[in-house]
Amino acid sequence: MIADSNRLFRNAVFAAILASCLAGCTGTAVVETKPAAVSVAKQAPASVPERAAVIAVQQVGAAYRYGGASPAGFDCSGLVQYSYRQAGMTVPRTTGQLWNSAGKVPFDELRAGDLLFFRFDGKMSHVGIYVGEQQFVHAPSSGKRVSIDSLDAEYYRRALIRGGRLH
Repeated sequence: MIADSNRLFRNAVFAAILASCLAGCTGTAVVETKPAAVSVAKQAPASVPERAAVIAVQQVGAAYRYGGASPAGFDCSGLVQYSYRQAGMTVPRTTGQLWNSAGKVPFDELRAGDLLFFRFDGKMSHVGIYVGEQQFVHAPSSGKRVSIDSLDAEYYRRALIRGGRLH
């Protein structure tokens, strides 16, 4: 129980940090009006994949539901589809379709919003959204909730088979 509370707290803190970073750190440009004037920062909009990552993180705690693609319940590909749709991009619905649509990305070049594909029980069967710092958000399985997990965890590191980027 305490471990679950600590994990939820850690996930909430990470989500807040990620959201504030993506909202405030991406593409900031300083525009100088006069040599002696104060600089004004203009906020460049975050990319669709970055927005999708933030939206997915906001779903942490939502129930897993097979075939689900809304905050009432998500399966793994439903979380991806919902997050990207809310960010302004239509993407395929199933894990297999996402695999076929996403260009391959080396693990050392992953960016927020990239997809991570996992092999369980001998087949590619799970997808999550990379959020940075070796962390990803996903709808794990029946009886669980949308959560943020680490690629440093042996379970996920062993199952990870490919990174992908939607265009």
